[in-house]
Amino acid sequence: MADTLASLRSLMASHSPPLDALVVPSEDYHQSEYVSARDKRREFVSGFTGSAGLALVTMKEARLWTDGRYFLQATKELSDQWKLMRIGEDPSVDSWMADNLPKEAAVGIDPWCISVDTAKRWENAFTRKQQKLIQTSRNLVDEVWTNRPHIEINPIIVQTLEFAGRAVSDKLKDLREKLMKETSRAIIITTLDEVAWLYNIRGSDVSYCPVVHAFAIVTINSAFLYVDARKMSSEVRSYLEENGIEVRDYGAVSSDVVLLASDQLSQVKKPQEDRMENMETNCSEIDEESSKSEKREKNCNLIWVDPGSCCFALFSKLNAYQVLLQQSPLALAKAIKNPVELEGLKQAHIRDGAAVVQYLVWLDNQMQELYGACGYFSEKKEMKKKKPLENIRLTEVSASDRLEAYRASKEHFRGLSFPTISSVGPNAAIIHYAPDPKTCSEFDVDQIYLFDSGAQYQDGTTDITRTVHFGKPSAHEKACYTAVLKGHIALGNARFPNGTNGHSLDILARIPLWKDGLDYRHGTGHGIGSYLNVHEGPHLISFRPQARNVALQASMTVTDEPGYYEDGKFGIRLENVLVVKEADTKFNFGEKGYLSFEHITWAPYQIKLLDIGILTPEEIEWVNSYHSKCRDVLAPYLNESEMAWLRTATEPIRA
Repeated sequence: MADTLASLRSLMASHSPPLDALVVPSEDYHQSEYVSARDKRREFVSGFTGSAGLALVTMKEARLWTDGRYFLQATKELSDQWKLMRIGEDPSVDSWMADNLPKEAAVGIDPWCISVDTAKRWENAFTRKQQKLIQTSRNLVDEVWTNRPHIEINPIIVQTLEFAGRAVSDKLKDLREKLMKETSRAIIITTLDEVAWLYNIRGSDVSYCPVVHAFAIVTINSAFLYVDARKMSSEVRSYLEENGIEVRDYGAVSSDVVLLASDQLSQVKKPQEDRMENMETNCSEIDEESSKSEKREKNCNLIWVDPGSCCFALFSKLNAYQVLLQQSPLALAKAIKNPVELEGLKQAHIRDGAAVVQYLVWLDNQMQELYGACGYFSEKKEMKKKKPLENIRLTEVSASDRLEAYRASKEHFRGLSFPTISSVGPNAAIIHYAPDPKTCSEFDVDQIYLFDSGAQYQDGTTDITRTVHFGKPSAHEKACYTAVLKGHIALGNARFPNGTNGHSLDILARIPLWKDGLDYRHGTGHGIGSYLNVHEGPHLISFRPQARNVALQASMTVTDEPGYYEDGKFGIRLENVLVVKEADTKFNFGEKGYLSFEHITWAPYQIKLLDIGILTPEEIEWVNSYHSKCRDVLAPYLNESEMAWLRTATEPIRA
């Protein structure tokens, strides 16, 4: 690590102009949350492995900013050469740079890894001391990363209509209508899941995310895909051509954006020209349509760029007066699932729930057989603790491997949707804990176990968290678990008018915790992709200001995942995926229409961890009803012994 920082500082000093600071973000060229191994530059430089964070290297200091999910993890992973900056508690990175770097300081960035929004915000912060944002011509981290992983050539697959629910032609038609509505002649699409969703393609270029490293440009009458051609089979190439999509080299997007800026970007052969050659069409109709098209294009002069996801490098090639800086219309279109996607998600979650129950049955048996635990249902004091043999120890990693195996046996399984958070005792307090096979903890009958996991199925993406105890939980652990469940129920049962955003709803999950002076440092809910990213926007349920930006709408998905964490002791989180649906209310004040949630995740809550006396009769009724549905929907996927276990796990609570 010391050598890496020294090498970077040497490059900074020799750069023209010399750099006073170098920013190393987590993101890749597409502003992705999860990135490929060769794009983990911030991790390489800092040693911090969390998915969110930003490193800043000056000639004398090294600082890392991250959010509340990772405070504990970063404290453990950062060396003494680094100082942790806690987002929300310490000054933001732009404020810190503006206040602490010298006047006229030069701050180096790779413009491909910084969004337009971020670059503009920093430039504004720098004006007071005439500091400058310097776009480096090469990534300096890549220069010192001698063993950087190579590019992987992973095949592109087509997400067929059976799973996608909408044809590419329909999506392009809708997109072009939105372009014209905003008087735009083109849009540059840089977000990987938007490219995948629009063109109904999937890949494996990023672990856990079925996306392809690609850019797209769509104009009023053409469509382009920028991708490494080695990833395409002849069938995929034919599919793209049939849908009027011209394939160009990944690196050509840079020069093509320059052409786009001067309105010189055109397809080799436009789709409508191909159709005209193969159809007998009345000449007057062609002339009339051509005339309409020309008028329409003359009125559309802007190039649509999403400032939150488009890299500064591509934006810099455009003239500011010709750019529409606005959230991509694909973000919302992708978030509102079509009926086929919704049904696929529901079916995927049923199969996934069965895998989770099978895992809990196995884990319960293992804890009793190997460790003498009283088990999932009992909390007797007379446990006969055993010391397992060294070769059959149950660890966080060996357990999560078994969970993956259960999922892998299910139809349409394509992989995990994120690294499984399998955490025992104090590790459960690390919100996004990642167990390492060499250092992970062994199971302990006296400690809570939290597992947050999910899978990619071709018909949907899943994400679920459950917290369990196989020994005798303390009264405090029960009280905390019950408070988390109460918040989970309150949010899931909410009814709210159209136009309500996730910032307004976030408080519902926290009130039961706040009553006891408890809270958690992460958001409460995020969208879920349809065989796409496990974290999907543009909506979310959170205390963070960006949750105000987008209202929840019918057919969106969102998670419901409150938690509570005590550093060095335990962590609790419960998570289901919800679908937003229209609510049937007695009245309709303001004629707005009202919305509610539908749970599509199916796995039991551990009754043993509940303090029943804290629950209201309505909450008890909800748990009993949910557990009854669990039995019904999972029964076809479980054998007799697994079903017997589930019946016991979901026996009605009696106050």
